Amino acid sequence: MRLYVFSAILVFFTLAGQAQGQTPASNFNKKLADSLGADEYGMKWYVMVMLKTGTKKIQSRDSLSWLYKGHIDAINELTEKGLLIVTGPLGKNTQNYRSFYILNTNKAEEAQKLMMKNPAVKYGLFDPEFFFWYGPAALPTYRKYQPLVEAKKP
Repeated sequence: MRLYVFSAILVFFTLAGQAQGQTPASNFNKKLADSLGADEYGMKWYVMVMLKTGTKKIQSRDSLSWLYKGHIDAINELTEKGLLIVTGPLGKNTQNYRSFYILNTNKAEEAQKLMMKNPAVKYGLFDPEFFFWYGPAALPTYRKYQPLVEAKKP
């Protein structure tokens, strides 16, 4: 019985100490947090897409060129609409991942539809894998500052 009471007291003080450690942030901006879809921790769910080397082999240089141009155009369109937060190529790896996207949605079906608008995905040059990712709600705001640190455009 003593062990039970001691354990209950220990759990109570541990939880009380943790609750006291969670103080509100002094510079919290509710309007900004709401506009970004942030939860109380300043986080939100996104869909991360990993693009793997596709199963289809494209032999024609013209077709390959057209698919890559369409891939870049799709990236630019999603970025302009605020739907694509981050993307970039990956180094060599054993899973054959070529690049990744972080999409500004928490809906798998929407993410799949967005990716199928990319001709390189639609025609099998890349195969997408979808994951939910819990990250900073303010992540989309980095784009405001990115042009200020780019000496050259790719």
